[in-house]
Amino acid sequence: MRSSFKSTLALLGLSLFCLAPPAQAQTPKEIHFGIISTETSQNLRTIWEPFLEDMSRQTGFEVKAFFATDYAGIIQGIRFDKVDIAWMGNKAAMEAVDRAGGEVIAQTVAANGDAGYWSVLIAHRDSPYHSVEDVLKNARDINFGNGDPNSTSGFLVPGYYVFAQNGVDPKTIFKRVLTGGHEINALAVANKQIDVATGNTENMDRLKVTAPDKFEQLKVIWKSPLIPSDPIVMRKNLDAGTQKILKDFLFGYGKTEAEKKILTALQWAPFKVSNNDQLLPIRQLELFKQQATLKADARLSEKEKSARIQAIDGELSQLDRRMKELTRQ
Repeated sequence: MRSSFKSTLALLGLSLFCLAPPAQAQTPKEIHFGIISTETSQNLRTIWEPFLEDMSRQTGFEVKAFFATDYAGIIQGIRFDKVDIAWMGNKAAMEAVDRAGGEVIAQTVAANGDAGYWSVLIAHRDSPYHSVEDVLKNARDINFGNGDPNSTSGFLVPGYYVFAQNGVDPKTIFKRVLTGGHEINALAVANKQIDVATGNTENMDRLKVTAPDKFEQLKVIWKSPLIPSDPIVMRKNLDAGTQKILKDFLFGYGKTEAEKKILTALQWAPFKVSNNDQLLPIRQLELFKQQATLKADARLSEKEKSARIQAIDGELSQLDRRMKELTRQ
């Protein structure tokens, strides 16, 4: 009798266990915020800490900055769940979305309300180079500072508008090519260590504040078409509850005077809701660049070259249709 009673209790306990709802994914206590290394970590830490402190206080998470030495570090951080949310350029965001499980959730807005920024080529103010034409004509004598390969303004945009459209490869036309972040390149030009370098208008504005003496040594010799403002990317496998808390913070931030002051130090206004469609113009640029490279590649047969170019044309057509759909919405 007692054995039967125990068996009944055991079965009842098992039934209750089976009927119990599954445990919810535990909300993380720490959030790692990735920050692209456009300048020294110390400079970035100074302007980012007040924002991250507000994020910690308002979300209840312990928000920690993740400074990587290059864009790839942030992308890999998202891929391996070491970075939960990050500020990065559009080109890096494209890599994060395509290869690391990231998703664009927000777009930064310039403090003056601009919807984007511009890529630039810079030279020393005493330089004899005043235009892209001067640079290309004298490339064999020029030490060139290119941007990180995952940088939109430092690499992709000048790579297409300056080099691909002129049918040249920066790796082969210059006397020497060095790769660096925006601040490193700008300071190298100011110090006459390199002759010409890529950069962007946001970083030039920042340099005017952090190193005005160096800023005065520079001149802009080329400016690109408008680039969409940088996105904020979140990893898609972050639990839904945490995603909502972080989004609520971002889109509610910047209403008080204190918050506006913190955003101004970052050169931003309040964030704008966005998604992966923000990357469509960057995807077009990347494909245009690939196409130009293919056309100039003498190693490929005409048949193989034609097939690859046709495939890119198909992708470009799809992107163009999507862009038109968005315009009509």
